[in-house]
Order: sequence, then structure tokens, then C-alpha cells
Amino acid sequence: MDEALELQVGHKVLEVGGGSGWHATTIAEIVAPSDLSKEKWGHVYTIERIPELAEFAKDNIETAGYGNRITVIHYDGTLGYTKEAPYDRILVAAAGPEVPKPLVQQLKEGGILLVPVGGTQFYQTLVKVRKKDGRIIEENLGGVAFVPLIGKHGFQKQ
Repeated sequence: MDEALELQVGHKVLEVGGGSGWHATTIAEIVAPSDLSKEKWGHVYTIERIPELAEFAKDNIETAGYGNRITVIHYDGTLGYTKEAPYDRILVAAAGPEVPKPLVQQLKEGGILLVPVGGTQFYQTLVKVRKKDGRIIEENLGGVAFVPLIGKHGFQKQ
């Protein structure tokens, strides 16, 4: 997924579905490598809807030494995080019924959004969305299996 995002040093990235925090650290290593000065760093904002998991991610990220490059937010990720928008890249680590409109709106011109789209079980497609010249271009990257994206612009909590 990091390759499909075409990450570069200095990018501001939003991750929806922070989980344990591990994937956010792989992104931070690319957009804000520790061997460069902080002025060149990008930043990762990772949203997790489950409070205990958000705390777990925050602890893991701090322990691993990435606390100055990653911000953990407890929130409904389907709404994005307008406070820091727009983003160069957005990654969704859960499958929704469609591409969440708020995330597309928070994507910079020239930006990339990756999101699994499909049902709550195992028929999902990884969709790569590019915002180019004011247009939205979608590309199918193949079949995937993710947990359901729960929230206002995802599946409703059951």
C-alpha cells in the first residue's frame, strides 16, 4: 500500500484505521526519515475510532520513537480530519461501501487516496483515487480483504 501511495519525503498523510500504529510508522519512515532535518519532514495523522486501540497505537508510536512524526486521533475516520487538510496522501485501512466523499474533499490537487471498497465480508477492491486537474480518476488495484469501515460515511455500527 505504501508503494501504491507513491509516498515522498515531506508529504502530509492521513491514515484512517490506525490500529496498532505499525503502518503509520512505515509511512513516517518514508515521509519524515530521521536522517533528514525536521524542516524537510512530512507528517502522518492517523485516526482510530476505538479508544483503547488509539491509546495502544499512541503508546507503540511513542515507544518506537515516532511521536514527533505521527499524531494519533480518536475520531470517526470516515469524516477525515479537516483541521490539517488538505493531504498529499490518504490511506484507508478498512473497507467501505464506497469512497468516502469527505476524504476526497480533503485530498490535495495531485493527491492520491487508497481505499478498499466493497462489502463487509471478503469481496472488496482496492481503489486508487487521484485528484488531477479538478477531476477524480479511479483505478482498480485488485481484490483485497479488510475489516469494515465503520462511521458516518462507511458501514453503520452493528
